[in-house]
Amino acid sequence: MSKTIIISNRLPLQLEINNNSITAIPSVGGLATGMKSVHSGSDSIWVGWSGLTDENLDSKSEILVKNALKKHQCVGVSLTEAEVDGFYYGFSNNALWPLFHYFMEYTSFEKETWETYQSVNQKFADVVIDNLEEGDSIWVHDYQLLLLPEMIRKKKPDVTIGFFLHIPFPSYEVFRTIPCREALLKGMLGADLIGFHTYDYERHFLSSTQRILGHEINFNNVHFDNRIVKVDSFPMGIDYDKFHDAAQHHNDKEKKEKTEIQQEIDKHLTGGNKAKLILSIDRLDYTKGIANRLRAFEYFLDKYPQFKGKARLVMLAVPSRSDVPQYQILKNEIDQLVGRINGKFAEVSWTPIWYFYRSMPFENLIDLYTSSEVALLTPIRDGMNLVAKEYIASRVDKKGVLILSEMTGASKEMSEALIINPNNFEEIADTIKMALEMPEEEQIKRNTALQKRLKRYNVEKWANDFMEALEGTQATLKKFSLKKLSGTTKEKLITDFSASQKRILFLDYDGTLAPFEKIPENAKPTQKIFNILDALHKDPKTKLVIITGRDKKTFNDWFGHKEYTLITEHGAWLKEKDTDWELLERIDNTWFESIAPVLESYTDRTPGSLVEEKNYSLAWHFRNVDPDLGKKRAIELKTTVQHLISNHNLEILEGDKVLEIKVSGVNKGKSASKMLIENNYDFIFAIGDDWTDEYMFKELPDSAYTVKVGLKKTVAKYYVEGTDKVHELLKEFVA
Repeated sequence: MSKTIIISNRLPLQLEINNNSITAIPSVGGLATGMKSVHSGSDSIWVGWSGLTDENLDSKSEILVKNALKKHQCVGVSLTEAEVDGFYYGFSNNALWPLFHYFMEYTSFEKETWETYQSVNQKFADVVIDNLEEGDSIWVHDYQLLLLPEMIRKKKPDVTIGFFLHIPFPSYEVFRTIPCREALLKGMLGADLIGFHTYDYERHFLSSTQRILGHEINFNNVHFDNRIVKVDSFPMGIDYDKFHDAAQHHNDKEKKEKTEIQQEIDKHLTGGNKAKLILSIDRLDYTKGIANRLRAFEYFLDKYPQFKGKARLVMLAVPSRSDVPQYQILKNEIDQLVGRINGKFAEVSWTPIWYFYRSMPFENLIDLYTSSEVALLTPIRDGMNLVAKEYIASRVDKKGVLILSEMTGASKEMSEALIINPNNFEEIADTIKMALEMPEEEQIKRNTALQKRLKRYNVEKWANDFMEALEGTQATLKKFSLKKLSGTTKEKLITDFSASQKRILFLDYDGTLAPFEKIPENAKPTQKIFNILDALHKDPKTKLVIITGRDKKTFNDWFGHKEYTLITEHGAWLKEKDTDWELLERIDNTWFESIAPVLESYTDRTPGSLVEEKNYSLAWHFRNVDPDLGKKRAIELKTTVQHLISNHNLEILEGDKVLEIKVSGVNKGKSASKMLIENNYDFIFAIGDDWTDEYMFKELPDSAYTVKVGLKKTVAKYYVEGTDKVHELLKEFVA
């Protein structure tokens, strides 16, 4: 029976060592809660680090840990202290975390930690592969494991892999600064489905993929390694009922049943000083904007002194990475700000800030959520921010106001909250005043809409939606898998080739025999390519035809010394063995003088583009242009040229990052058909990678084997994944 393998940096449990026994206690965090619906029954395992390093365990305790994890359907990845230090504290939290949150000044890239990050990701991959069975699905989580999808894919190319990033994905201009950018993108693209919290993060990822790797993007699909990778947004929810029911139960408690914190809050609320509580809850992290929040609150009290004694900021800062210097500096700054603001504004019966530097149990969080009239959450950058959702879920009476930073993922779906710029103190101060004075009727109206949405799209719905979308990627692949040249289909092709007595092979060059290069001149045939072509050509039963859109001169320089049949410029020129070049069509190039200046003007305005002048066609290449600009300019150029050629016998041919203007009717299909006249071939084979080859696929007889290189829309009967697969296939012909 197939299963789901969930993978995260840490397992969803805590291990307690007592004497000679080890107990595993399930975690109650957001991810652990969210994955309950997936990690249930007997059809799932969870792979991750247990939290204990190899140095903490001897052979006996290793067995105890393994058995304890097994009871909770978990499999551990063993890590040394050095690996944890380099992988987690080093590269993950000193390079990726600050960079992805736009704190480039805190980003530290070191070769040693990068190498450790790679090796630990490989460790995770090895454990996953050891536990992988046919039909299993994989769901990888978060920034610590960006390389894992590709590593698994290399060993298990047909497995279904999903990846979800729980933090923001930065804009291209930020992401491009990290030295290992290509490796990180390729690692993520090993997945079939990549999920983000918001469309913004999705858009940033697609932009980086297109600009850095140069891959084609269609809507939210990436064509990568001749696979289609789907990219989509799935805003993570919370366990709504857990918080709502806990708040309801909290409100129904008798005084003696209440926690100590709640009793103190009640004294405050029922005493003579009824200051409204403004709640602030965060992990102590520079991304959360806590220092800015304190300064904004100070500005609020200065601007609106009438609220002195009538409003209090309740700030809970949960300790995080307290041994890291940046976090120690941040804590000192916050301590000083709290002390200064309290010293500046405090009265005998009122202090403006209640400050807690510790984590609190769940029931105390409910105390704070239910007792605070306002929640003030102002992260400078935050992937989602589930505290905002927890606060709203806990407002059983639907009263209360949420002030939320526009830099959080949650702000995109919680528009009824008061959305602010966390760097604008003026706006924050005015919004706090607005929140404190908001009529209850408006509070209830806003929160009713928010609660309805949060209840409907809870964390379980989030997990199920992702898994359904992951299953959907396989349905997409099945549409193409019928045409993939593999298995019995490939065997039949080889058998038919071997049994035939008179064969003809039409081979495209760029993107088929040779991979694309940024500079076209660099795509010269290698000795490997010559060896394959020579072996095919040597067989007297085989006629080898290389058919290309390249110009005659280039191909004469590259292949003129060989005896292959060459067709260039999409069928304009033909060269047979021991003959000179022959012009196949009656065409001229007198139209160059009116079209060439237009192409040159676009080249001047489009950095990275170039004009290629062939004997009877002009090509405008934009492979090295910024992808968005290239698309825009190509559309403009096509429209402009279309008007100029309307009264001439010319057409525009759209290739891979190239627009070519040529005489109408000259194409690979027409020239390939001419090669079949007066020759009774019993095996016809054609292979190519772009739109120019579609003419050839259409014109050849139904009996022909037509093969597209890459998973693209085509009239060809089959496809192969890339140039390496083309070489493998042609070698099998020879064998």
